[in-house]
This record gives sequence, C-alpha cells and structure tokens, in this order.
Amino acid sequence: MAQDDPVVSAQWLHLHLGAPDVKVLDASWYMLVENRDPWEEYQVAHIPGALFFNIDGIVDQKTDLPHMLPSEEAFAAAVSALDIKNQDKVIVYDGKGFFSAPRVWWMFRVFGHNKVWVLDGGLPQWRASGFDLGSANPDDAVLKSKTANKAVERVYNGELTNTIAFKTEFQPHLYWTLEKVVHNVAAKNYQQVDARSKGRFDGVAPEPREGVRSGHIPGSKCVPFPEMFDGAPRLLSAEELRQKFQQAVHSMFIQEFLLTTLLLSVVDLA
Repeated sequence: MAQDDPVVSAQWLHLHLGAPDVKVLDASWYMLVENRDPWEEYQVAHIPGALFFNIDGIVDQKTDLPHMLPSEEAFAAAVSALDIKNQDKVIVYDGKGFFSAPRVWWMFRVFGHNKVWVLDGGLPQWRASGFDLGSANPDDAVLKSKTANKAVERVYNGELTNTIAFKTEFQPHLYWTLEKVVHNVAAKNYQQVDARSKGRFDGVAPEPREGVRSGHIPGSKCVPFPEMFDGAPRLLSAEELRQKFQQAVHSMFIQEFLLTTLLLSVVDLA
C-alpha cells in the first residue's frame, strides 16, 4: 500500500481490519434531496470498528457557508477525539461508494497526514465482497463521534482543549481560496476542473441547493466525477483516468474552435 495510491481495496481492509494502527472512518454524507440520514445509517450498518466522521460538524464554524475547511486546531481536536494518531493509517469510506469520503481524504492530506486512503468502492463494495457488517454501536464509538463534534465547538468558542494529541502541518499548495480562483480566472495559470454533472455545468440542470446560481466558473472544464469509476463503483486505472482528462481537454478545444469559426463567420457576414 503506497502513500501515493489514493485507494485501498476491500480485500486489503478486511485483511488488516482490527490492526491497532488502522483506523476506519465512515464519512457518509448525502444531499438533502436524497432524504438519507448518514448517522442513522451508520448506526444500522457499518464496517466493524469504524467511527463516524461528521462532515457537517467538523467544519469552519465562523462562516455560514457549508463544509468550509476547519482551522488546524479544530481539525486536530476532532481527530484526537476520534483516537487517531499521527502514526495511524486512516481508511475512509462512504455509503455511496465514492461521494463524500474523498473530501475527508483531502482534509487529512491538507493538514499534513499522508497515511490516508479511500476504500475503493466504499460500503457498497464491502457489502458486495460478502464481508461482515457491524450493527451494534458500542458506547465508546458513539461517544468518540459525538466528542469530535464537541471538540470543534470548544475550539471555536475559545475554550482550552488539553486533549489534542494529533499534530497538523498545513499544506497550502492543496488549498485554494476564492481570491486565488478569481485571480486564476484572469491569469489562466492553472486549469480549473468542474466535477459536477454536465447539466449543472452548462446551467441547464437545477442546482440541488436552493438559492445557488446555475452555470460554472469561467475557464473551467467539465469532468463529471461519476465518470471516474466503473460500475462497482471502483476507481478507474491511472491510464483510464488520464484518457478521461485528455478527452475533456480535446473536447474543450473542439468547442472553442467551432465557436471561434462561428464568430469569424458572423463577422465576415456583417
């Protein structure tokens, strides 16, 4: 298992499940329109020994915007409450296969913990492999998950937290602010990628969040994230992923060429 590989298989996790330095997190989260409660689903069925990572709770509590990255201290406090140490290997999964788990994978990486992987195919692949599920909820597991949320609140309330054991090291190259994106729209130093559906990208499909405008950031290329997986869903190979991104670049080039040709034709007719 290499640190530059973002996923581990269900077979690998089954083989190493229960090792003292392997910590499993259920990071399930769903859109409101799906009418699913990740905490309730976790309590009904989860990978044995997994703790629940609350994406709605372990966030920046100084803003009304959803799911903004928490401070280093808040993240460290939450992770410490989940009994995760810097030497631990962290495996993250979600109930859809590949949806919210990569978000938590990124959070660990942006705070300097590279020993983190997403379970390839998530809970659906674990089920399909025939491995056992846990349904009992030990008081310790429930307490840790709730304590993690409380730890974040205490940090933002300015209360001293003496139980922070997890050490963070912020990686600024993995984090972009709104100001950096706005600058890049004009400078075009980096290629922006929009992982939403083509309909949302084009502004013809409604946004699932009320009050959010349709469309996309200028200069972005659309590479819908469901196209990154097979039907399991498991992550495509590196070569297949490379082809997907190359196709997106080629498609955008063709669109820009056709648009330019059309505009020149209009000018010529004028």
